[in-house]
Amino acid sequence: MKKFNNKVAAITGAASGIGRMLAVNLAAKGCDVAISDLDVNGLSETAEMVEKQNGQVSIHEVDVAQRDQVEKYAADVVKQHGRVDMIINNAGVAVSESVDDVRYEDFEWLMGINFWGVVYGVKAFLPYLRKQSEGHIVNISSVNGFITWPNHAPYCAAKFAVKGFTETLWQELRNTNVRVSCVHPGGIKTHIARNTRFYKSPGNQMTHEQSIDAFDKMAHTSADKAADIIISGILKNKRRILVGSDAYVLDVLTRLFPTGFVRFVANVAGRK
Repeated sequence: MKKFNNKVAAITGAASGIGRMLAVNLAAKGCDVAISDLDVNGLSETAEMVEKQNGQVSIHEVDVAQRDQVEKYAADVVKQHGRVDMIINNAGVAVSESVDDVRYEDFEWLMGINFWGVVYGVKAFLPYLRKQSEGHIVNISSVNGFITWPNHAPYCAAKFAVKGFTETLWQELRNTNVRVSCVHPGGIKTHIARNTRFYKSPGNQMTHEQSIDAFDKMAHTSADKAADIIISGILKNKRRILVGSDAYVLDVLTRLFPTGFVRFVANVAGRK
């Protein structure tokens, strides 16, 4: 995408974190935004921030795990804004539990949002994006889309799936007017650790509060900076966008030591 001025971007999970700052920063570049989440109060706060950038914004209460709601979201965006040029599938949640003990209900809840929410977003918005001279699909995976972490099998499975789905989509759309980007953030200062459905950490070494503290110490990239990196990647039509220096380091380590690094992470997680 060459520019954002007079474009319309739909963003899921925009009540806080990266989604919120994507909305604010895109608005600052002249892009109208259609923001969605289940947290309506958070969306209202995001909308106020967007309006301070003189941006046009619409609010949509959407559960991305519900296909009919996502399809209605896409139709409503076009109805209210007259068009849509970009969908950013950002909504995400986490569960901390072993494979032995994780409940099917929690696994399905996470996959519904982190994976099926992406699929529904792509399928619902793609027909509208094809109508524009240039469109863009941005799917948020994670560094956990290429590395794993004990007691996070549902999250890692979903993020690996988003990576595979998005790369296949890029192959299919590479000669069309719709560009595709897969984003792999490292540690970002958001509320995802606080909002995790936490049961136990690897080796049952930490409480939820301790795991939040550990995540906060590890997360060096602000949501605002993450949004800037993603937006820059969109402008460059990058297929793969790594966010944060830690994401680059982890990417290199997994390439150099594809088996040894898995063992290393398991040992580190056990010590934590």
